[in-house]
Order: sequence, then structure tokens, then C-alpha cells
Amino acid sequence: MNKILSNKYFLFSIRILLGIVFIFAAISKASEPEGFARAITNYKLLPLFSINILAIVLPWIELCTAVLLIFGISVKENSTILSGLLIVFIIAIIISLARGLNIDCGCFGTVGGTKVGVQKILENFGLLLCGLILIKFDSNFFSLSRQN
Repeated sequence: MNKILSNKYFLFSIRILLGIVFIFAAISKASEPEGFARAITNYKLLPLFSINILAIVLPWIELCTAVLLIFGISVKENSTILSGLLIVFIIAIIISLARGLNIDCGCFGTVGGTKVGVQKILENFGLLLCGLILIKFDSNFFSLSRQN
């Protein structure tokens, strides 16, 4: 199993997959910050003064880390950032489900309008698993950076 997980082509594939998902999510959120701010507000987890700042800053964090990840620059560090975000997203969805909220997840801004639910938790766990694999095994194949 270790041999499969450390395969450079496998690691490159999940690096690209994770990067593309977060680039798409970031662009969707950044292009409509007002809608994304409403999606954050619907979770009812954060104080109102922080919503707009988060709606503006979070997509750019996602975009920058995803682009760096795709280009193979500081893969472990950027995977750690994206994995941390995924953990926060998973917790927010679980809390929302426990509270009985029937809201759009806001994962891709206002695109798609997917509701929070078990499927969304499983999707995020799958992405988190990809991030954790990249943290453990790194991926410098087809990279602009040759750091080890």
C-alpha cells in the first residue's frame, strides 16, 4: 500500500485534482463575494463583523495555495493549509446538520447550490485524504520547485 501511495504519478494526480477543485471553488467564491458572504452567514457560526472579511480573503487563500500546489511549490505546506481548511469545512457541515439547518454549503460560492449533508461530508473527507497523503509523501514530480 505504501508503494502505491508514494507512486510519483499517483501523487501528481492527486496534487492536480486537489488543486483544480480548490481553484474552481476559489474562483466561484471570489467572483461573487456577496453571495459567498450570505452562504457563510447561513451557517450561523461566526460573528457578523467577520463574515465579509472571510468572504473576501478565503477565496484568495484557496486560490494561491491551489495554484502553488499544482505547480509543485511547497507541496507539503500548501497541502497542510488546504487540509486545515477542509477540516474546518467538515466541522461546519457537521454542526449545521446537527442543528438541523437546510442550507447550501457555499463550497463553490453560489455555483451548484449543493446542500449540506452526508454526501458533502464524504466529499470533503475524500479531499482531506488526498491532502493528508500529499503531506505524508510529498510530490515533486513535474514541479517548478525541486525541494525535498
